[in-house]
Amino acid sequence: MPRMMTAAAFKAHCLQAMEEVAATGDPIVVTKRGKPMAQLVAIGKKPKTLRGFLKGRVRARRDIVGPLGISWNAARSLSFSTRTF
Repeated sequence: MPRMMTAAAFKAHCLQAMEEVAATGDPIVVTKRGKPMAQLVAIGKKPKTLRGFLKGRVRARRDIVGPLGISWNAARSLSFSTRTF
């Protein structure tokens, strides 16, 4: 559950709240008269490159490199390559 903070308290402690959210990553909900009005959240860091950005987040359920156990004829499926032009 995110931390709640009144608008008056947020106005008085804005910089401290921003530093807390950046350090912990936990959002703060700003309320006005008991109703949520805004949410302060940390910005996620973007990877420098797309290569490897999911490393450690994706898991294969089974072998994705080994043979499938399905027989197929590659030459038959590429029959257009035997034509002469």
